[in-house]
Amino acid sequence: MATKWYAIQTTSGHENKVRSLIERKIENDPCPEEERPIRQALVPMQQAVEIKNGKKITVDRKIFPGYVIVEMVMNQETLHGINSIQGVIKFVGKGWEPQPLRQEEVNRLLGVEDETADEEPKDEIPFMVGQVVEIVEGPFSDFSGTVEDVIPDKGKVKVSVSLFGRPTTVELDYLQLRSG
Repeated sequence: MATKWYAIQTTSGHENKVRSLIERKIENDPCPEEERPIRQALVPMQQAVEIKNGKKITVDRKIFPGYVIVEMVMNQETLHGINSIQGVIKFVGKGWEPQPLRQEEVNRLLGVEDETADEEPKDEIPFMVGQVVEIVEGPFSDFSGTVEDVIPDKGKVKVSVSLFGRPTTVELDYLQLRSG
């Protein structure tokens, strides 16, 4: 039996609950493990860096909120079994026909053949161009300015501040800023 990966749309915020219910269904299947029509369910996650109370923390974020991916053999029994789980809205596909995910999509979601999987989590800079920000530390603390550019790979933000009545652009670490 060839299994494929399918995406399931779930009620928003219930992804982990749906995953747990599918896992319980798998555990209760009397078939030997290699013959089970439903093999595994995952909520694709990635690590991101956020700032909470002025400190960098690493958090797990859902890559596709509202979706769970399932490795299974597609047939009427498994289709009905998954659709009957509380929180499942529908399989992703054309009309009523579930579409399996392409292998490269699955590899990316599972972190297979992905060089970036070993890198540190990317900082997510919470500022946008044109946003007014306050500088909270460094030589320009207590100044406010406007974001001109965001440089995510360096974790820097270019901010235009008024020095002696003239606009001056300074490059700052995003941790030195707060929304204005």
